[in-house]
Amino acid sequence: MDGTTQTPGPDWGPFGRPLFDDPQARALARVGVVDVGSNSVRLVVFDGAARSPAYFYNEKIMCALGAGLSETGRLNPEGRKRALSAIRRFAALAEGMGIPPLTAVATAAVREASDGQDFRDEVMRETGVRLWVIDGQEEARLSAQGVLLGWPGSYGMVCDIGGSSMELADLADGKVGRRLTSPLGPLKLREISGGKKALKAYIKGVVAQLHQEMQQETGMRLFIVGGSWRAIARVDMERRGYPLTVLHEYRMNQRAVAATADYIATADLEELRNRCGISSDRMALVPLAVLVLRELVRVFKPKDIAVSAYGIREGMLYEQMPSELRERDPLIEACRFAEWKDARLPGFGKLLYDFVQPLFPRADWQRQRIIKAACLLHDVSWRAHPDYRDEASFDNATRANLGGLKHQERVFMGLALLHRYSNKREGSRFEPLFKLLTDAEIAQAEVLGKAMRLGAMLWLNADEAPGYLRWQPKKKELELVVTEHARPLFGEVAEARLNALALALGAKCKVSYRG
Repeated sequence: MDGTTQTPGPDWGPFGRPLFDDPQARALARVGVVDVGSNSVRLVVFDGAARSPAYFYNEKIMCALGAGLSETGRLNPEGRKRALSAIRRFAALAEGMGIPPLTAVATAAVREASDGQDFRDEVMRETGVRLWVIDGQEEARLSAQGVLLGWPGSYGMVCDIGGSSMELADLADGKVGRRLTSPLGPLKLREISGGKKALKAYIKGVVAQLHQEMQQETGMRLFIVGGSWRAIARVDMERRGYPLTVLHEYRMNQRAVAATADYIATADLEELRNRCGISSDRMALVPLAVLVLRELVRVFKPKDIAVSAYGIREGMLYEQMPSELRERDPLIEACRFAEWKDARLPGFGKLLYDFVQPLFPRADWQRQRIIKAACLLHDVSWRAHPDYRDEASFDNATRANLGGLKHQERVFMGLALLHRYSNKREGSRFEPLFKLLTDAEIAQAEVLGKAMRLGAMLWLNADEAPGYLRWQPKKKELELVVTEHARPLFGEVAEARLNALALALGAKCKVSYRG
């Protein structure tokens, strides 16, 4: 995560007091948004009053409203029927869920079509949903705000590709700056005449103009938003044999984009889409979209490219958040909410964090937040079968919808949670994922997991610390200091777990008691 704001608080140090139970946050417990794009129409219902809300419901219909718009000036008739049917269904679902009126926006196709207003009137008349049309700059702003939902304090440039347009927005210090829109959506690009040479020349000219107007320095981070970009990233994963197929926060560079563009150009698209799990409608647009991405990174020269699963819909949610909630760390807030909802002893995660922290004296704030997140999640998988809690914990950390979490950090946290329930990782079906970590990170994750495993044996309550660890790394000496109140909890199993932790540290250990 880049530049996450750290707000001090009396209970949680640099992480601040959790806000998920604040009345302002509870007001966002169930929010439904509809995005009527040029290619797809989607309903998302966000649930959970945490800073990083869960997707209570998520449905997409590929309607291709913008297909043929450049030639006819009107919405695709078949796409219009499908979009109306989809919105009618979404309105009925929202009513059944008991959520407030849907917030619905339409982008390039509806705003440019001569019958766009007629379509909006029909939607209102048939479904009761008021469809707001936003211009390209507003679309860019909302997409950039979606990125901020996952990365508070981000810097760089956001690029959102839709069916009929592509938007750019500058991010600096967590604020949206210059915004531009362009006609580089793949539905429009396939209507360019003159063959591939003319298409490439057109893309090159538009990107050059965007570069001149954005005045963006090279070497920034590029956040890419939109279904076509995500499909390209999924193909890049397939090309590389990448082991973690979570698209959010997946990273690429200019060389990878070029290699994947060549890979797509020579591939059997039907066979490739089946391997990657991409819809046929989406895959038809990928060869056009990848030409845009290749030229975009060639001209703007970003230092890296981060895939964002958060876009315009998340930006609409971000718009409704109070400023205090916007600034919070989405990872910590989501994990705190999960602990409150699913753990056997909500609140113990804070004590566990304090307990394990002495083992990581050199951890910077970025590593500290991952340690804290792991401690908050240490018990949320307790309902899983005891034989599979280690696997359930790893899956939960690596596959969950969590913002502000790099892939390496997902695996680190997952491995720590695996060791929370198991001393061994050898032979695990997750071993290919461990390759995303260095040997030092693997060892550190094991220490964290075994420390949590020990600390979990010393439960008293969520308000009283059972003891603490003293760690002298130079002398390789580990001491567990247990309070007299917690002394009965330190039995044979706890002693075995202390010895396992000492072994992971390569240390000698001892136990002492205090009143």
